[in-house]
Amino acid sequence: MTTRKGKAQTGAQVTIDAKVNSAVPGRAQGGGDGATAPGFHQRTQPEDHTKTMARVRRRLSANMVFVALMTVGTNILILAVPIYLFQISNRVLTSRSTDTLAMLTIVVVGAIAVQSMLDALRRFVLMRTAVDVSASLGGPVLSAAAQASLHSNGREYQVLGDLNSMRAFLVSGTLLSFLDVPFTPMFLLAIFLIHPQLGAIVITTALILALFAWINQRITSEGFKAANVAQTRANLHLESMSRNSQIINAMAMIPEAVRIWGADMVGSLTAQVQAQDRNIMTAALSRFFRLLAQIGMLGWGAWLALQGELTGGMVIAASIVAGRALAPIEGAIEGWNSFLMARGAYDRVSALLARSAKRNDKLRLPNPEGRLDVERLLYVPQGTKHVVLNALTFSLGAGESLAVIGNSGAGKTTLGKMLVGSLMPTSGAVRLDLMDLRNWEPRQLGEIVGYLPQDVQLFPGTIKDNIARMRSEATDEQIHRAAVLADVHEMIASLPQGYETVVAADGTPLSGGQKQRIGLARAFFGNPRFLLLDEPNSNLDTNGDQALVRALGHARANGITAVVITQKPALLTAVDKIMALNNGNISMFGWRDQVLAELQKMKQAKAARLAAAKAKADVVAAAGSAAGAAAETQGAIA
Repeated sequence: MTTRKGKAQTGAQVTIDAKVNSAVPGRAQGGGDGATAPGFHQRTQPEDHTKTMARVRRRLSANMVFVALMTVGTNILILAVPIYLFQISNRVLTSRSTDTLAMLTIVVVGAIAVQSMLDALRRFVLMRTAVDVSASLGGPVLSAAAQASLHSNGREYQVLGDLNSMRAFLVSGTLLSFLDVPFTPMFLLAIFLIHPQLGAIVITTALILALFAWINQRITSEGFKAANVAQTRANLHLESMSRNSQIINAMAMIPEAVRIWGADMVGSLTAQVQAQDRNIMTAALSRFFRLLAQIGMLGWGAWLALQGELTGGMVIAASIVAGRALAPIEGAIEGWNSFLMARGAYDRVSALLARSAKRNDKLRLPNPEGRLDVERLLYVPQGTKHVVLNALTFSLGAGESLAVIGNSGAGKTTLGKMLVGSLMPTSGAVRLDLMDLRNWEPRQLGEIVGYLPQDVQLFPGTIKDNIARMRSEATDEQIHRAAVLADVHEMIASLPQGYETVVAADGTPLSGGQKQRIGLARAFFGNPRFLLLDEPNSNLDTNGDQALVRALGHARANGITAVVITQKPALLTAVDKIMALNNGNISMFGWRDQVLAELQKMKQAKAARLAAAKAKADVVAAAGSAAGAAAETQGAIA
């Protein structure tokens, strides 16, 4: 048995991939690919995304403590230059000692070198912390978003972009400004030691800047929040446009699509411009008062020097320290938007991971035989009172096949999604071998279920990768077996590159029917015991229909329970049972021949009613014509 292997990875990439893979269900625990014989399998550890978030917070806190210690050293060593100027003014210029000047220069150069190394070290740590956050939370966030999408329209996938916002903030200068702000009192104390009046000037300016920071937070937070919400909506519209690009171009819907996307973008940009204008104004005022403070320091210091209370070096040193004391506050004000975005991103990531259902340590059961029981299945979409499925109850024995028919809007696709666990019912249960789908170990359930959705989407990669469900441990034998069961091996062999044919995100170069058949092979991959096919022949020609019938025969021969949602008569003859849905209710259910006979009777009865109605209409029309003719005759006689 040959196994496909990926390229080897080394260095930091292995570490990052290991963190991501460990967060993906079943990747780190080796739950198998489902191709083994029925029996017990190794249990996988349960997912608890809140614990993952807690671990990331602990590592983040530890790294931030280290960065804070480096920041302490950095800010203390920054005082080396003002002290150097102070000593030159008080010692070197008065003693005219070149030895003192040389020693002071050597010391200050060493201090600057250490300060530069500490600053670089804290930036290195922040960079690696940002990478660690993305690598550690990427898998859990994607998993939680996929799980949450069962109850929404998939907007949770936008949270993946929030990880980029968090990473950008961790490596930004804004975070360093926030870290430097607590050391402002130390610089103020240094200025007070030089002269209390200069210290008073700096304290007054710091209080003014703090007031501007508070005002900035009050007048910009809501605007930036509204901009982010509108931007999220615009991203959702953009994603929808990318999925429906062919429809948009074919039906000349580009102006309408741009208008819908543009409305949200205008709302986002308008709110962002308004909030950013206020942020710029407060930042400009802050910069004005900071520069005014430095000018005041130099001017008042010069006056004090003329009075003999200070030296020129002390005045310059005080000005440098004042700039260092006020710069972090100004930087924090200018970067307030980045901080709000990062905090919002962190809150959304935390909320998503907290909302994701904690999966208990579920027992990994033997592979099921395929018995399906549906018990009082009810589905009412959130926010509506429309009943899509109304207490459906039916059963299928292991290895049996069922065709679900009904008019559009009857609830067929919704039922199919619930039968494979991709949509949660409002109430009721779907049981596979007596066990509710919600209580199966998730990875194992995915291995024993084959699903072909109505809208088939393939992943970028080769045909064999798509058939293998993108699993690197899949063997060539398993891929070939799935293609044979789905009766698509001959079709794949006719392609120039065969199984190595590369498929793009939109399915190019495959046709719609070929995509559907590759999706069918993907559903057969592994050892599925239950198969759900939603309109599997909507894009197939006559040969494709025949191949699909043969695939259903292969499923029956291998004891695979199958449910097919279809309207084509060709598939109705290839199943054991038929169920008709009407407005979310089961109007008919039974063995194929019985249901087909009943449908034929209903069709004949309907035809008879139509014929009777037509005959009656003809009689009425004839009587009307006769009456009209008689009236005309009488009129002529008169």
